[in-house]
Formats: sequence, C-alpha cells, structure tokens
Amino acid sequence: MIMKHFFTSESVTEGHPDKVCDKISDGILDALLEQDANARSAIECCAAYDTLFITGEVRANADVNYAEIARRVIKEIGYTEGGFAAEKCNVIERVHGQSADIALGVDASQERKAGGDEFDSLGAGDQGMMFGYACRETKQLMPLPVVLAHKLAKRLTDLRKSGELSYLRPDGKTQVTVEYEGKTPVRIDAVVVSTQHEEGVPQERIHADVKKLVVKEVIPESLLDENTKYYINPTGNFVIGGPEGDSGLTGRKIVVDTYGGRCAHGGGAFSGKDPTKVDRSAAYMARYVCKNLVAAGICDEVELEVAYAIGVARPVSVFIDTFGTGRLPDDAIADIVKKEFDLRPAAIIKTLDLRRPIYSKTAAYGHFGFPEFPWEKCDRAEDLKKYLI
Repeated sequence: MIMKHFFTSESVTEGHPDKVCDKISDGILDALLEQDANARSAIECCAAYDTLFITGEVRANADVNYAEIARRVIKEIGYTEGGFAAEKCNVIERVHGQSADIALGVDASQERKAGGDEFDSLGAGDQGMMFGYACRETKQLMPLPVVLAHKLAKRLTDLRKSGELSYLRPDGKTQVTVEYEGKTPVRIDAVVVSTQHEEGVPQERIHADVKKLVVKEVIPESLLDENTKYYINPTGNFVIGGPEGDSGLTGRKIVVDTYGGRCAHGGGAFSGKDPTKVDRSAAYMARYVCKNLVAAGICDEVELEVAYAIGVARPVSVFIDTFGTGRLPDDAIADIVKKEFDLRPAAIIKTLDLRRPIYSKTAAYGHFGFPEFPWEKCDRAEDLKKYLI
C-alpha cells in the first residue's frame, strides 16, 4: 500500500527582520572579500525597532564602513520610511578582531603541523556537523515544498519592487504543505502567505491579488484543486513589519536557508561567515556531493553528514543515508564520497572557488537550488557513474 503523508516548508522575504540581518551580514562579508580574498569574518546583526547592532569578529586587510553598507542594504530591501528607515535608524558597531586562539587552529591544521600537503593548510574553523541533501522531486534536485515556498516569497518581492503591487511592503512569510503518495508529490494541500502592506488596503483586495498574481503564477495548476486551502494574511492586518514589528537576528532562519526541514541540520548558520568556517563551506560542499550523487543515478535521495574538530582539516566522520534509494549500499557510497571528494576546508574552498564576494545573493530565498551558485554544479556526475558499471 502506498502511504499518504503531508510535509510543510516555509520561506520569508528579504524584508523579514531576520533576513534583513542576514543580508547585512553577507553584504559586509562581500565588501571584505572584495578587498581581501583571505578575509576572516563572522559578522552578526541584531535589528529591533529603530536600531541595528553589528557585532562579531573580522581579520582582513580591508577598509570597510559597516554602517554605510548596512544602510545601503536596508535601502535596497525597501525600508525607506518609519523608524527603521535606512537613513534614520541607529547603527551601533561592536566588531573586534578574530580570536588568536581560533586563528591558531585555522591558520595551520594539526595535519599541516605534522607535514601534510597544501590542503592541510587550513584547520576547520570550529567543531560541528554539517548536512547536505538532494532528491529527485524537482529539477533543482530539491524538495518541492521549500522550492515553492521560496518562489512565493520571491514573487511577493518582485511584485512590490516592480510596482505592480505597489501597496506591498518588504516583510512577508510563505508556507506550502504538499501531499505525498509514497515519495511522489501529488497535490498542494495548503498555502499560507502573510505579506506586509500599506495601511488602509482592503484585505479582500490583498487576498484576490495574492491568489491571482502570486499563488497562481508560482504553483502549477495541476497541483491545485478544489480542496487546496488558502490562508492569506490570516491575522487580518499586517501593516507593522520588519524590525519595527519584531526583532531580527543573523542566522535565525537556518531551516529556511537549507532544505525546509526535510533533512537534519547541524545547527550552524551561514550568513556573515567566511569560507574557513565549515558551518558554511562544508554545508555547501555537502550539497555539492549530494547533488552529484543523485545526478549520477547512484541514488534518488541522499543525506550526507560531515563532522569536524576545530583545528583539524580532515572530517572526523562521513555518514550517508539514501533512505533506501541507493543503487549501492550506503556504506559503499560513503566510501565513494571519501575517495572522490576532498572534504578538507582548503580543498572545499578551492573546489567551489569560495574566496569571492558571492554571498549577498544567498542571504534570501535559500542557499540551495540556484544554478548560479558553484555548489549547485553537477560536474562530477558523469565520472561517478563508473561505480554503477
């Protein structure tokens, strides 16, 4: 018997207070990398009402005006009025240099100190576990619920910025519930869209516009039916938004950033961190590995866990779960991963060319599933097919 089940994922717009902080953190990181490809950064922000707090650690040969970047990002997002307006909000900076104790382990790994090769030059910037995932549900090899949720959120922003729905404001959230039969998505059971709007706009107009211009434009008609439920601004009003409505923090939307809850998450955030931080770079590499495994036909679904110790280049563990879809045993696929992919931080940085200012684009609508990101390449798939012969 084919089992029926439901799975839900959410997304948020770039004007959500947490995403405001992510975009500022990654905007600062990109500015540092533009001047110093070897910059070290772990920048975090907190936004609340009329104040932005920028903190963290930086080691870079760069002259960057953090407040100026923050105001530019806030303006680009669309906050030009109110207490958190780009030109009016208070910006407090408390940024310090990278801890010498952390730098000691990152600058020279245990393996390098013992005479290792060039890819032993960097130790992991922290301990922890990172996860990657891929599946065949969509052309992006991503889960359908999170792909649709991101598209809905991005559509809200596009309609606002184009002026087609000029009454929309930057903050917003989306959510999609997909009904599955076995592993096959068959219909959309529920759609939730909450969008900030100009005061005085009738909710009836918002409901009609969002359903027609957002939901119907994003979700294939074949997945919608008479039983699909729509929840559009279910509170009835959403005028106060962004940091004026709720505080925001860098790194608080880690499930939105990844796979919408479909697979495990190690807990580490991405935004504001340079690629020596394996929280970010190893998660990108894990996605790259998983996508190539699925594209090669070695499995139809796969989750990869990679774990590190601070100051040590090589992972302390590599674990594969194909959820019963592997053409080879999971332990054999794990051995393939360890043989074919170098998971040391320096090797990851070289493989994915990560010492570039490419991170601002990742700060909203997800870090995975977009072809412009180097970790989305399937350039190893053909070679990996040799293991199926």
